[in-house]
Amino acid sequence: MRVLVLGIGNVMFADEGVGVHFVKMIENNFKFTSDKHSLKFIDGGTLANYLTPIMADSDYLIVVDCIDADGGQIGDVYFFDFEDMPKSINWSGSAHEVEMLQTIEMMDLVGDRPKTKIIGVVPKRIEPMSFELSSEILASSDLMSKIILKELKSIGFEYNQIDNKNLQDIANEWKKEQF
Repeated sequence: MRVLVLGIGNVMFADEGVGVHFVKMIENNFKFTSDKHSLKFIDGGTLANYLTPIMADSDYLIVVDCIDADGGQIGDVYFFDFEDMPKSINWSGSAHEVEMLQTIEMMDLVGDRPKTKIIGVVPKRIEPMSFELSSEILASSDLMSKIILKELKSIGFEYNQIDNKNLQDIANEWKKEQF
């Protein structure tokens, strides 16, 4: 089985980039192995529709992004199967979130959508040209890490921790590489 972990978000808008930073953090901090499955981590940025061929080429997709949730508090983490998306969840926080939802729904309509799970977190700060993540998002990354590690293990991946960088470390590295 081909497993894709896809981080979505705009890294230049503070908490909006949590999906991208989180996927990079997991890829950096852990080494995954499986005799049966392959695993890819992709920084999807804000590309949405352009990611369709990459997503369609996988058998199992885990999307990591910030989300809005009715009644949700900043830093709340949600994990669900796309087919069973809670009614309280909406992806209307930014243009890329709406486009990502539409992309997944379009793939569903044409039969190209792999089994899809979502890890979403409610953001605090969405500010242009800020790489500083909120304390709530940084605290949420521990639960998000436990969720994704448990999910990948249930699929058949073993893992070893090889580093211990946090989300802000990853965001700072990205900023340093770009500027």
